[in-house]
Amino acid sequence: MEQILYRYNPWWETEFKAENIIERPRILEVLKDNLASKQVTILTGLRRVGKTTLMKQIIRHLIDQMKVDPKLIFYVSLDDYLLAGKSILEIIEEYRKIHRLNFSEKIFLFLDEVTYQKDFELQLKNIYDQQNAKVYASSSSASLLKSRKAFLTGRNVIIEVLPLDFEEYLQFKKVVIKKTDKHLMKSYFEDFMQVGGMPEYVLTGNIEYLKELVDDIIQKDIAAFYGVKDVQILKDFFLLLMERAGKVCSINKIAKILDISPDSAKRYLQMFADSYLIFLVPRFGKTNERLLSAKKIYAADLGMRVYFTGFRDKGSLFENYIYLKIKKLNPRYVYQDGNEIDFLTENKTLIEVKYNSEMSQKQENLFNNIRAKNKILIRDIFDLDKINELEKAK
Repeated sequence: MEQILYRYNPWWETEFKAENIIERPRILEVLKDNLASKQVTILTGLRRVGKTTLMKQIIRHLIDQMKVDPKLIFYVSLDDYLLAGKSILEIIEEYRKIHRLNFSEKIFLFLDEVTYQKDFELQLKNIYDQQNAKVYASSSSASLLKSRKAFLTGRNVIIEVLPLDFEEYLQFKKVVIKKTDKHLMKSYFEDFMQVGGMPEYVLTGNIEYLKELVDDIIQKDIAAFYGVKDVQILKDFFLLLMERAGKVCSINKIAKILDISPDSAKRYLQMFADSYLIFLVPRFGKTNERLLSAKKIYAADLGMRVYFTGFRDKGSLFENYIYLKIKKLNPRYVYQDGNEIDFLTENKTLIEVKYNSEMSQKQENLFNNIRAKNKILIRDIFDLDKINELEKAK
């Protein structure tokens, strides 16, 4: 095992030279702030959205800026088959033996894909309670975190990593738009809506990357994990979800199209949500309305959606993007008398998205009559400042 752990932690022997990684300052600052907390910091999100890269950036910060002894920093990917059969605690014990570290010395642990480990939550609790350690962990499975995180109540903080937003996309593309060139924003933004925010795809433009990524998630995180034998049904299901992104999802209609039972369709829908490929938005209203009403679907990444459905319906793509920007505000959609308003956030901000278009009279009446602290109409990219202000206020 020693050789494997040295491969994962090259900074133990040589100067740490991370790849030429482009930073995501906003989320990186949040993770740096968490260094001072004893809580286990868990990064969640879609596969290859950048969780491992963020961990490596924190490691570089510890070594370069905080001057932490590299031997006190330990990284491992727990989905490595070479470590199968070894518990988290056994792996950490081996790490301590390698460097002869006693339990009084504070160590920094970075545990990638932690949910691959059986009883991971109990082991993290043990580390939290008994060791002088700051733990960062990651997971690409929401279902496991939801079912187990009670064991870590009060001991963890969960941070979701989303695909790049438009500002980060420009940064990755090394595009700087001067104020005098503001007229170029629209064309760059439409490029972004077509490409999406998966970091590697933004940098390489390799369209096969997105297909392989979705196939990988469907086969490994859904079919293999849940024991679904018909992978093609899952692929067809996902295509239907992408075609319906931004719309209310009818379980019965999807079940009829795929010739499966409504119960199966409901289970598959949750599987896709738990793998972070889609997000589900409930209807605003009383508890029974929220639970019984159909949910709206949004794609986790615009590029994936465009790959499967083509670059059309820009208004729906723009609405999808706005949802991703306000996701942390726990939005609901509003439906009343046959009319719909896109979002009402938990802090009572009402948002309607109309990309270069106008509301109908009935929709405008509903928008005006709903009680809300703030009301925002988003018509184009220049209205995104209103959303950015909401993010800052959160």
